[in-house]
Amino acid sequence: MISTVKSAACLGIHAYPVQIEVDVASGLPQFIVVGLPDLSVKESRERVRSAIKNSGFPFPVDKITINLAPADIKKEGAAFDLPMALGILAAQGIIPAEKMQPHTFLGELALDGSLRPFKGAIVIASSLKTDSQSLVLPLENAEETSLEKNVSVYPAQNLQEVVQFLNGEKTISPVTHEAVIHSKLSGQDSVDFAEVKGQPFAKRAIEIAVAGGHNLLLIGPPGSGKSMLSRRIPTILPPLAFEEALEITKIYSVAGLINGQNLICQRPFRAPHHSISAVGLAGGGSCPKPGEISLAHRGVLFLDEFPEFRRDVLESLRSPIEEGEITISRSRFQITYPSCFLLVAAMNPCMCGYLSDPRKSCRCSLGQIQRYQSKVSGPILDRIDLHVEVPALSFQALTSDLPEESSEDIRNRIIQCRGRQNERGQGRPFKVNALMRAKDIREFAMPDPEGRKMIEMAMKELRLSARAYYKILKIARTIADLAGEETLSSEHIAEAIQYRSLDRQWWR
Repeated sequence: MISTVKSAACLGIHAYPVQIEVDVASGLPQFIVVGLPDLSVKESRERVRSAIKNSGFPFPVDKITINLAPADIKKEGAAFDLPMALGILAAQGIIPAEKMQPHTFLGELALDGSLRPFKGAIVIASSLKTDSQSLVLPLENAEETSLEKNVSVYPAQNLQEVVQFLNGEKTISPVTHEAVIHSKLSGQDSVDFAEVKGQPFAKRAIEIAVAGGHNLLLIGPPGSGKSMLSRRIPTILPPLAFEEALEITKIYSVAGLINGQNLICQRPFRAPHHSISAVGLAGGGSCPKPGEISLAHRGVLFLDEFPEFRRDVLESLRSPIEEGEITISRSRFQITYPSCFLLVAAMNPCMCGYLSDPRKSCRCSLGQIQRYQSKVSGPILDRIDLHVEVPALSFQALTSDLPEESSEDIRNRIIQCRGRQNERGQGRPFKVNALMRAKDIREFAMPDPEGRKMIEMAMKELRLSARAYYKILKIARTIADLAGEETLSSEHIAEAIQYRSLDRQWWR
């Protein structure tokens, strides 16, 4: 007898339906799974057999063939355990086949028949909400899927409970949608810019970077506060909108990093070690998983010791920085993950780290300095808007009793600035100045005559590329927005040029 059970699988942060076809026929006892299953799906045979027996149901001593359709896409994970078990029971007549038709089933089975959570539940709930389907899944996944309004979710604790529900012997109440309160999305930060002494120039550059969505490189000796400043950048980013939080939650759900949360309410801050591989940063694998650049979506990707990252790792940043997404191609399919993040990098000015430190002498030769800084290629530096020097702190600045500006005050200015950009970008593909295209720059970010003379002089003296020219105009537009001014003056252009310190080094 043949039975069919509906299930689903994740492909990136989207899902597609999977039909579990089960055939129980006479013949030598066998249990075969086809349809491009990976090892974890093949191992489900033993979990399903033990779960059915330990739940008090008979397991057929016949030839069992299970097909996972469509058969041309590789299936992975243990979430097919529950639909496989239900298909076997339906083929024996223990469950009426028509009772299973309105539902999509997912869940990993323990040997005793209890249900364990799986990755990507919120992704599947979001993708199936237009199909008028209901989900039957483990209790641990219920809170996560409650974020979707138009999906009926029936949480169960074990296989026996699901069978009783389908046979009408037990009632399972569907999970109700959980409304997300704005204050929950705002959250409380454990760090604050008020804790950082001194560094007014770096703080100003960080404010401009966040306000306009500009990528940032901090250059300074060890102990100058580069990491401390960077780790406080999420505290001045605008609060997450619900749609943004849901996007982040989907990525973390697919990666298996939900950790019991139903919604990621804080902007991500990802700080991978410089030994990370290109796959670890960009994502990949036989069934591609999101990398650090996707896990930093709507948040901050912090790369400390920037030149120490492998060249191929840094080059993998090019497309995500430009496009806001990354596509991972395999022979049978392509997966696109969103990767709209603020890149913040930090590096020493030389190998020993003390080139710009007035208290310690640099031990590096000119050739060593050039080789060290050349580890970061020109195309990558061109894609980083602001290059900012962070000097060593003096004793007076470190021990000053003067109050520093709090993250909340800085965030309020940034929210106002982004409001101006949103109004300007209505009906256009950019919401922040960093995403303006050339024609948008010509319309909204052209300087007055004095400013034009200044940027023309900078282009000649510093031998700036065309991309650097546009970067300066975008930065100047953000500086003007922070000041509440529409016209780009020479003051805005001059300040923007200050934040391109590596362009001013003569050996480049």
